[in-house]
Amino acid sequence: STPLYSSSASDVYKRQLMRNLQGVLTLTACTVNTVIWTTPLFLLALVKLVLPLKSSRTAITRWLMVLGEAWVGTNSRIFSLGNSTIWDVRGFAGLSRDKWYLLMANHQTWVDIVALQTIFNRRIPFLKFFIKQELVWFPFLGVAWWALDMPFMTRYTKSYLEAHPEKKGKDLEATRRACRKFRDTPTTVINFVEGTRFTEEKRVSRGSPYSHLLKPRAGGVALAISSLGDRFDTVLDVTMAYPGGPISFWDLMCGDFSHIVVDIRKRPVDAWLRDGDYENERVYRAAFHRWLSEIWRDKDDRIARILSGTEA
Repeated sequence: STPLYSSSASDVYKRQLMRNLQGVLTLTACTVNTVIWTTPLFLLALVKLVLPLKSSRTAITRWLMVLGEAWVGTNSRIFSLGNSTIWDVRGFAGLSRDKWYLLMANHQTWVDIVALQTIFNRRIPFLKFFIKQELVWFPFLGVAWWALDMPFMTRYTKSYLEAHPEKKGKDLEATRRACRKFRDTPTTVINFVEGTRFTEEKRVSRGSPYSHLLKPRAGGVALAISSLGDRFDTVLDVTMAYPGGPISFWDLMCGDFSHIVVDIRKRPVDAWLRDGDYENERVYRAAFHRWLSEIWRDKDDRIARILSGTEA
């Protein structure tokens, strides 16, 4: 009689089953780790909230960052148990935990966030992401992000602003207030300048002039510089490329994170960047777009060389 399933089909099924089992176990371990660290983060943040002295709040902020680094570090170790990742990282020299950085990166997959946290944890100040306001209610993570002073952003649509003109500029002012929290403690503000993850479909539909990137959105970078420009020591221009192709978050959980190249370039925060008014000065705005476009053109070329193997 003919077997219902061939041995090769059975082997594929078993491999898939073991892969998914690994994914479930890794995700469970990361969830438990997040729950464990959320409790002290939340309690310490409440203490900070009621303290009257600025010096005391600053000290608590530093302790919160230590807890955040421990949380990220444990997650990184969990991921490393299931993945044999080749980390090709270039440009670490000269980084410090005692400086302020603006980190600009391209964005291809949710794994980018894990990669950046793994690479930079305890090497530079704790990474601060701009997060949508709605995500403050995300179970456990929302509490952790709030405790770690992540800047939550409320973005109004064009149609909403037309109906509520009094709200114009409110989202920008709220973001500025959030950034001002970083003035007393060394911080790394990260901005995914494309505004969303790269796909070929988005590249074509948006008319991107680049082969591996979407058009950069200048507003978030300009806002960060206008809020903290006198504090930023350096712009970290970070380029991420996956020689085997970008992977999904579930691939990471299942142990399929094989290879990443991360290229770090340090760029100065020139006086003209700090002193201009992006919202109201047309000449400055045009110069800012040229500056960012040149960085993006160089980044696109770099990704092409990395993927082709011509940049060692």
